Amino acid sequence: MNRKPLFKLQQSVPQILLAMSASAALLGSLSVNAAEQDTKAEENIEQISVIGSRRLGRTVEDSAVPIDIIGADALKNSGFTETNALLSNLLPSFNFPQASLTDGSDHVRPAQLRGLAPDHTLVLVNGKRRHSNALLNLNGSTGRGSSSVDLNAIPANAIDRIEVLRDGAAAQYGSDAIAGVINIVLKSASSGGSVAAIYGANVTEMDGVPQLESVSEGSDGNLAFTEGGDRSLTDGQTLTLQGNMGFELGDNGFLNISTEYRDRHSTNRSDYDNRENYARLDDGSLDPRELTVNRYNHNFGNGDVEDFSVFYNAGYQLTNEVDLYSFGSYSKREGEGGGFYRRASDSRNIEEVYPDGFLPVITSDIDDFSLALGAKGFVSEWNYDVSAVYGQDAFEFGVINSLNTSYGPTSQTSFDAGTLTYDQLTLNVDFSREVDVSFLESSVSVAVGAEYRREGYQIYAGEEASYAQGKFGPGGAVTDPVDGPFGAAGAQVFPGFTPESEGDNSRHNVSLYIDLETYLTDDWNLAVAARYEDYSDFGDTLNGKVATRYSLTEDLALRASVSTGFRAPSLQQQYFTSVATVFVDGEPTETGTFAPSSDVAKALGSPGLDAEEATNYGVGFTWSTDFNFSLSVDYYQILIDDRIVLSNNLSGDAIADLLQGTGANQGRFFLNAIDSKTRGVDVVASYNVATDGYGDLAFNLGYNYGKNEVTNIIDPPAELQGAGFDQDNLFSGTELRRFEVSTPRNKYNLSATWTNDDIRTTLRTTRYGETQDPSDIPERNEVLKPKWITDLDVAYSLSENLSLSLGANNIFDVYPDATRENVDDVTTFSRLFAYSSFSPYGFNGRYVYGKIEMKF
Repeated sequence: MNRKPLFKLQQSVPQILLAMSASAALLGSLSVNAAEQDTKAEENIEQISVIGSRRLGRTVEDSAVPIDIIGADALKNSGFTETNALLSNLLPSFNFPQASLTDGSDHVRPAQLRGLAPDHTLVLVNGKRRHSNALLNLNGSTGRGSSSVDLNAIPANAIDRIEVLRDGAAAQYGSDAIAGVINIVLKSASSGGSVAAIYGANVTEMDGVPQLESVSEGSDGNLAFTEGGDRSLTDGQTLTLQGNMGFELGDNGFLNISTEYRDRHSTNRSDYDNRENYARLDDGSLDPRELTVNRYNHNFGNGDVEDFSVFYNAGYQLTNEVDLYSFGSYSKREGEGGGFYRRASDSRNIEEVYPDGFLPVITSDIDDFSLALGAKGFVSEWNYDVSAVYGQDAFEFGVINSLNTSYGPTSQTSFDAGTLTYDQLTLNVDFSREVDVSFLESSVSVAVGAEYRREGYQIYAGEEASYAQGKFGPGGAVTDPVDGPFGAAGAQVFPGFTPESEGDNSRHNVSLYIDLETYLTDDWNLAVAARYEDYSDFGDTLNGKVATRYSLTEDLALRASVSTGFRAPSLQQQYFTSVATVFVDGEPTETGTFAPSSDVAKALGSPGLDAEEATNYGVGFTWSTDFNFSLSVDYYQILIDDRIVLSNNLSGDAIADLLQGTGANQGRFFLNAIDSKTRGVDVVASYNVATDGYGDLAFNLGYNYGKNEVTNIIDPPAELQGAGFDQDNLFSGTELRRFEVSTPRNKYNLSATWTNDDIRTTLRTTRYGETQDPSDIPERNEVLKPKWITDLDVAYSLSENLSLSLGANNIFDVYPDATRENVDDVTTFSRLFAYSSFSPYGFNGRYVYGKIEMKF
């Protein structure tokens, strides 16, 4: 990625902020009372929820299932600008670790709700299904084996509110809604707007990781290192520019447009490399260059990312009975993420090209597009909503600062490694009305509808040099052009997709649903739903849900739900094929991922994929008082059968024979292989205090306890039983424990916001419970102790239209324990990569920022 324009833009930050300040007076004639707007918006979103029930006007307080509403102010009062990070900071059951060295997952990081896979959460925008991204998360990170919706492609300043349904809802909304539903509601103001600039950087000291002061040759002829105190860094400089504007469309419509530009520079939390980089001299002594070579030769942290997004939301009242609406988005993200460093003496390096070794870099070019069109209104006592939504995500891989060893000294150093695309067309027709029933206390809300969805998934091969094997030997040496031995094939760090990996696959499904809700008595609400879906690739499924709420008093109510659900295997899981370098227990190795229907996977015993089946149970209570205190407590249990997971990296002589000619020495594939049980408790409480002369205080508490358990594992397929592969079964202890212990067992979110005249101060602190980074080797299993992470944001209104914010995320600069102090068996790579990628709060340290916002 060409950084020069970005550096110039970041250097212009003071001028940008000054220009925004000066412009405030010029826009005074366009201004409205921003505080009044915020108050009206808050009144509108305080009670009404789109999800959870199809009954019009259903309030959160009356819901039979737990729903969180996150307003625009909560999203704004933070230094986070990525939507996933904001949700993690606000929702105790939401987990967003920030892994590194995970190929494409460095650029589209997955997140989890209630400890389940990222693709167990359905994402809606304005109540309509959002398309997933094309990437399949394959390396050793949270969400391994899943594809998810890229929430970070939705800019926070486009969001009016976020509704989070913490309950199984597949019977209402279809596939994926096992852990719950996240609905993004876009802003719809027809006037006014805002612009903002946010600039920040990580200013940090790496806890437990010393600075390398000098390198020398020891008395024994080996390298000797002098270490200082903990390493201090300032990096990760990030500039975010945001804009939002509302327009009237004639007398009866609105258009609201939001844009965001973000330029984030990389962070690096690697330790120094104490290995010898060069081959020894003929007399056995060290190469003199060992004393001067850069020892911080890996990039472990956030990669360079530049992205731009634009969202619009529009509506128009055509007649008294018909409203037209549309919303859409376009986003583009370019990123760079480092791989594993190849030393000068590495057989995968060619010293004529890189005399000091090289760090290959994976690049991403992601284009994401979505468009929704619809009409809703009223006809013959029925409310209707007819819509069409199309979305597409394209992920283009590149490799730079690399080479194809087998092409020799003339190898190119940058490669087009291929492209993944996913697209989705969804057509919906929904009808609802109230039906009077004589023997019931209230009318029955009846909702019926149908959906058609078509999905497509394509893999495009990279250029030939990105995957092919040439005629040069290891290290680029001249070798026998027929018998070799030949050097490593393809672009180092990420061989391109081969023509054999190419594919253009699609499927479609049709679904019908019915949703009924009524009050059996004044205090007893009951809702039932059923949904039938028929997929072209694996068949049909029928799911149901019952939810109820009973008011014991005006303030206290009990609620419960039970439902069945499913998740269809994604096209990415069914058809992805690739060979890439994967980090396995501290060592990089060439690992092939093969489509379950491919000849290779069938030879390994693949039976193909079927849908996952789930059963959700929930029970809880809500308590709302007239002194501004509210509390909800909910217990949940989620049972998933035939869960789709990625097998262990299968290896051994028998596997090697089966993989002959694929370029891989280990193989894996997806299959319905495990059953799991997830149990937990969610607690949400809030308390608001209005003081006399000292401002207003708002306190919020969120708590989640969650436990994941693998309850059953299928036996290895007959083709592998007794075949001599290294593993005892399809899943190593690492794979199993990733499901069970790689997310925090518990998490507290505490926040307090004080507002007094022109000052608003928000203090948040989050306790992340114990998490593990599991390994097949017990001495390398890493237990991450509970830690508190505290954020502070202070905003001051310079005028009615202009405000300034200063703050810090992780203000006390807390890190997970350094890996080399946290494991008994310290390997080269567990030492180089200083902290665990499974840390639920990342490992970048303190981030300080300033923000200036102007409303008009």
